[in-house]
Amino acid sequence: MIHEYEGLKLTIEDGAATIQIARPEKRNAMSPALHRGMNLALDAIEAAGGVKVAVLTGTDEVFCGGMDLEKYFLEPFDRPREFRANLAASHGWMRRWKAFAPVTVASINGLCIGGGLLMASLCDIAIAAEEAVFGLSEVNFGIFPAGGTTWAVAQNMTRKHALYYSLTADRFDGRRAAEIGLVSVAVPREHLAAETARVVATLRQKSLDALHYTKRVYERSRTMSFPEAQEWEVAMLLDLSYTTENAWIRDALEKFRRREYRPAESSYLTRPEGENDDR
Repeated sequence: MIHEYEGLKLTIEDGAATIQIARPEKRNAMSPALHRGMNLALDAIEAAGGVKVAVLTGTDEVFCGGMDLEKYFLEPFDRPREFRANLAASHGWMRRWKAFAPVTVASINGLCIGGGLLMASLCDIAIAAEEAVFGLSEVNFGIFPAGGTTWAVAQNMTRKHALYYSLTADRFDGRRAAEIGLVSVAVPREHLAAETARVVATLRQKSLDALHYTKRVYERSRTMSFPEAQEWEVAMLLDLSYTTENAWIRDALEKFRRREYRPAESSYLTRPEGENDDR
């Protein structure tokens, strides 16, 4: 299933979705129309049902060059209602993406600047080409990383790294991004597609509900004290058990007891790849 929106291409197949930013003439910069298209793409993924993983990537050697400064900021600046509508469209889909049920994966094929870095930071998993170029250029034109970008770097980098790159606007490559925790892993560009496919295939073999609950519990637990997290995590385990009719005990542990699978090495699910898992 393929959907096309202005500056975007969405493909949904066998429980996985891929959103490709495609504005190469503008270094895949995000225009207001692209932001509206992202909201439509998320609508389509949710409507499809059963999607376990959603990949965000770019074209050629560009992931995303940030905001389209002319279309997003300059042209509507004297039209406050239009300017606010642009903010609502971009902030809306990013908030949805941050809380999206499928596992979100950034496959960072190249240039990743400003708002592009924000998009990558909001993903659950980020795989970067070692040759990719990252940077926060906002200070170079007299402002600071905004729209959630400062929050994103503060969440993903140490204080020293976040302030260094925000204050200097120095650029860095995918290897450095992995070193400072901005991305999960960096691989040579020629291996990026294969590594992304490997991660997607791994996620597709997991329980749909287990993926959703893992994300939900992580986000909440990281803001709690240890005793609060223990109570929350047990409550969510009971909730998951109820939702799935105790599948992890009835099916998974029973298969383990019979030595039919090893939890440390594989999933207990045996359904064919591509078949939706309703548990």
